[in-house]
Amino acid sequence: MAKKPKTRISKRIGKFTGDRRFIAVLVLIAIFVGGRSWLTEHPEHDPWAPLDLTDPPGWATEAKLRALQDDLPACRAVLERSEVAFTALDPAGDGQCARPDRTRLDGYPLSPDNPPTTCPVAIALELWQRDGIDPAAQEIFGSEIARIEHLGAYSCRRLYGRESGGWSEHATGNAIDISGFVLEDGTRISVLGDWDDEGDKGRFLRRVRDGACGAFSTVLSPDYNAAHADHFHLDMSGRWSGLCR
Repeated sequence: MAKKPKTRISKRIGKFTGDRRFIAVLVLIAIFVGGRSWLTEHPEHDPWAPLDLTDPPGWATEAKLRALQDDLPACRAVLERSEVAFTALDPAGDGQCARPDRTRLDGYPLSPDNPPTTCPVAIALELWQRDGIDPAAQEIFGSEIARIEHLGAYSCRRLYGRESGGWSEHATGNAIDISGFVLEDGTRISVLGDWDDEGDKGRFLRRVRDGACGAFSTVLSPDYNAAHADHFHLDMSGRWSGLCR
């Protein structure tokens, strides 16, 4: 009986450089396809997916937020995509206090009014309420927030009102000062009056301060200095690393 010829190809696979490269390419393709599929299901981690504020925070969220700081059309497109009601106001001011970006949130529970801010600040406010304020209010008080009290957003001035030195982020409306919160039952939580409270009010204020650090570039509280004893200063400055105190 004639001997069956032996197949030698299988023994050679992997021994030649070309074989190993081919297998490596197949593995990389499989990883890429699997990774892209996973990112499609988790756009919050996908740096190429458009930012949508209805998505949970993810690995790519911070980078996407920073990319919007110098791109007003893209920033407002995020608000539209996320179905956030806002009004785009005409530019105002000049010099160091020029405000080409005046974006006002229409449905946000700010009090006594809804001041225009930059679009990045508007987006950060939305994220802060969703991921920081509302969960803390529900967990600690079992209530929703009726009002978020503020001391203003725009103020054409230098830092701390000095005659010289750097300009405040307030000079362009790129900041807002938050002074307190009011629950649906009328309970008021004041930064000035309740920051040192050892009960629920103090715990709530610290929770929402910490929650703001995930949305804003700068968060300053009474822990920072005496000038912030009565409010949280929140801004979207262009610094690469955040300041949270």
